[in-house]
Amino acid sequence: MSWFSYDAGGPGGGTGERDRQYFDPEAYKIVLFDQRGAGKSTPMASLEENTTWDLVSDIEKLREHLKIDKWVVFGGSWGSTLSLAYAQTHPERVKALILRGIFTLRKSELKFFYQDGTSHIFPDAWDEYLAPIPLEEQDDLMTAYHKRLTSEDEQTRTEAAKAWSKWEMATSRLRVDPDDIARAAQDDWALAFARIESHYFVNAGFMREGQLLEKQAIDKIRHIPTVVVQGRYDVVCPARSAYDLKKVFPEAELTIVPDAGHSAREIPTSKLLTE
Repeated sequence: MSWFSYDAGGPGGGTGERDRQYFDPEAYKIVLFDQRGAGKSTPMASLEENTTWDLVSDIEKLREHLKIDKWVVFGGSWGSTLSLAYAQTHPERVKALILRGIFTLRKSELKFFYQDGTSHIFPDAWDEYLAPIPLEEQDDLMTAYHKRLTSEDEQTRTEAAKAWSKWEMATSRLRVDPDDIARAAQDDWALAFARIESHYFVNAGFMREGQLLEKQAIDKIRHIPTVVVQGRYDVVCPARSAYDLKKVFPEAELTIVPDAGHSAREIPTSKLLTE
């Protein structure tokens, strides 16, 4: 029986029962874990010792603890970032990679979603995202949000967290899911999601620009069977990144889903991920 490691999105999103739907329990053993500060991990929304490489180390410790020789690593959005980082660090432990909504944490990707790009497609949701930030700080929204998400004032942190989280929930699907919007209004979930995302993004994921796409990094994983599923109309992690990955990693199998956005739970994407 094969083992799967499921790397959740965000960072800061945590895992839930719905994340089990991609795996047949009769065929696979599944490891779902909440990354530092997210989900059931404590302390909630903590940023201390919380970097990409801390999480890579955590995944490897889990593998060792469970006495797994090799496993299939599955991740979407930020989960694809973490999956690539883990595989490039421990290629000998990865049987296969299943990736969705590729995100490599380059400046252009962050700028597109958090500064100038998706704003042109969802101008109504963008206005709500701008609301907590004074006009004079709107030329660098990630920094402005990080300042508020790490504020000593609880109300300031909560207001910023809800606006940040709602922006992503409002743009993740071709058709907005009211349940996603409602989740963004939950104080604890929004705070962990927004604080941890912001922390990683203002620090460029604690990586060099384009590190995951560098030849020496890709060379380490060329032998690993890799499947990439990417929504054509993903405006959170646009198809450019999946395409760029495919160009430097032609051995990977890339499928562009013609009628999907970012969410793994959109039916066309979910179907491909479970086939």
